[in-house]
Amino acid sequence: MELSYSHSQSQRLLRQRNMLALAVAALGAITVGLFLVTVSRDREVVLQPVLRSSLTLSSAGVSRDYLEMITRDTVVLTLDRSPQNLEYWMNEVLEITAPRVQGRIKADLMKIVSEQRGSSIAQFFTIQKMKIDTANLRSEVTGELHTIVGNKVISSENRTFRYDWEYSGLSLKLIGFGMVTPDKGNEP
Repeated sequence: MELSYSHSQSQRLLRQRNMLALAVAALGAITVGLFLVTVSRDREVVLQPVLRSSLTLSSAGVSRDYLEMITRDTVVLTLDRSPQNLEYWMNEVLEITAPRVQGRIKADLMKIVSEQRGSSIAQFFTIQKMKIDTANLRSEVTGELHTIVGNKVISSENRTFRYDWEYSGLSLKLIGFGMVTPDKGNEP
C-alpha cells in the first residue's frame, strides 16, 4: 500500500512540476515577445503645446512643425546678442549643440565673444521666411540682420542663415550653422 501511495504522490508532484515548467516557459516566451515589440516600436513623447499645436516626437523622425519651431527659437538664440549677454549666449548655443561638434563650434563662438567683449555692438534678427528640409535635417532662415552701435542702428541687411541638425533617439541637436553666401556665378 505504501508503494502505491508513494507512486501516486510522485506522479502528482511530477504533474505539478511539469505544469510549473510549462507556465515558466509560457511566461518567458511572453516576456521575450513583449521585449521585441518594445524595442522595435517607435517611441513617442507628447510635448505640451507652447504655440499653435500639440507636438509629438517620434524615434521615426522629426516632424516639420517641430523642426520649424526649434529653428525659430535657435535663430533668436544664435543671432540676437549684445556684449552684456555673451557668456550666456555662448553657453546656451553649446547646450543645443551635438557633443561631437561642440569643440569646433565653441572655437568659432569664442572668436565672436573676444571680438565683441567690451564693445557697444549688438545685433538682432527679424525672420521673414523659413525653408525647412526634414529629410536632410536642414533649415534656412531669411530675414533682416540689424547691427546696433550704442543706440544707433548702423546697418540692416537681408541675410540667409543655414542650420544643420542631427536627430538621434528623441534628441535633436545642432551640428552647424552659418550665413549662406550667394554664389556670384549663379545669381540672375
